[in-house]
Amino acid sequence: MFQILKMMRTTAFLAVLCVSLATTAVSLGVWAVSLTAQVTTMTASAAAAAIANRKAIAAAILRTKAKARLRRALVVVPVAGIAAAIAFEREDYLEWKQDNPDGDLEAYGCEVSAVSAEVVDDVLQDLPEQVRPSRDWLLSSLPECEKPAG
Repeated sequence: MFQILKMMRTTAFLAVLCVSLATTAVSLGVWAVSLTAQVTTMTASAAAAAIANRKAIAAAILRTKAKARLRRALVVVPVAGIAAAIAFEREDYLEWKQDNPDGDLEAYGCEVSAVSAEVVDDVLQDLPEQVRPSRDWLLSSLPECEKPAG
């Protein structure tokens, strides 16, 4: 009799253990499917955002190039070119002034000069060799500014 009770107790323990393991396996399977669905959704969202950002960046680049092309075209015409160059430079200065309210025209000129010196090689490379000015001459025509202490 004692043997039968011991066997029933062992069988009950094994049955509870099997049910617990089966329940855990099923819940882990559901959890894995749920996480897979979340990853798929997030991946699709990230891909859609990347495509949208790529299109936005490409559109911004096209707009910037179109503006630059239009500026170059306007500058070619003598009187309109001078007026356009002044208007474009004034617009750039006003945008800079919004970011630098304490800045003055001299600080703007120094910042533009520093940035221009950084990109001079790229700009000169794009010009045909027949009309390309000397790099040293171009850099020497930029205004001299004091380096900020730091």
